[in-house]
Amino acid sequence: MSRFGRLAFTGHVRRVQAEEGSERAVARLAEGEGPDPLTDREAAHIARSDGFYLASVGDTGWPYVQHRGGPPGFVHVLDEHVLAFADVGGNRQYVTTGNVRGDDRVALFFMDHAHRTRLKVLGHATVTGPAQDPELAARLDAPRTAGRVERLVSVRVEGLSWNCSHHITPRYTESEIHEVLAPLRARLADLEEENERLRARLAGE
Repeated sequence: MSRFGRLAFTGHVRRVQAEEGSERAVARLAEGEGPDPLTDREAAHIARSDGFYLASVGDTGWPYVQHRGGPPGFVHVLDEHVLAFADVGGNRQYVTTGNVRGDDRVALFFMDHAHRTRLKVLGHATVTGPAQDPELAARLDAPRTAGRVERLVSVRVEGLSWNCSHHITPRYTESEIHEVLAPLRARLADLEEENERLRARLAGE
């Protein structure tokens, strides 16, 4: 059972669920009491991710969504309740950083097109400078996004939820395509070598 539903299913949401006839079907998703733990499944999904979307809420009440990217593994699962990443310089607007200073609640969305899976995370974000926590900075240093590290972002997970694979279009990164095609390229190279040997043999007869 998940705590995610207890946080996401507000009064207005539950009333819509009742109107649409899904109230009983989703009730079990709102039975978790304590924070949802990050299991091996979540850790593996996050480790494969080369990007995610991060949502925060500003003083005006408007949500703000930003993309964060880096090499697979740049988001580190520190333990079953905390994930973190080294944040580098960007467009210098600092909207997310400012929002978190006023309201530490955030939502993260990890999409894996190749495996047709997606993970939603709700949590509380903490932002610190690298000099404030050199031990954490060292832990997040590799792998990480290229650039000068401006801050360390830790998220204490409160709830998480997996979506079904319906409507997820399979897409692949360049490295994923290279990995899939590697055996085919090797086989093609073997066939080309064999073909050259046969040509040479026929030419000598």
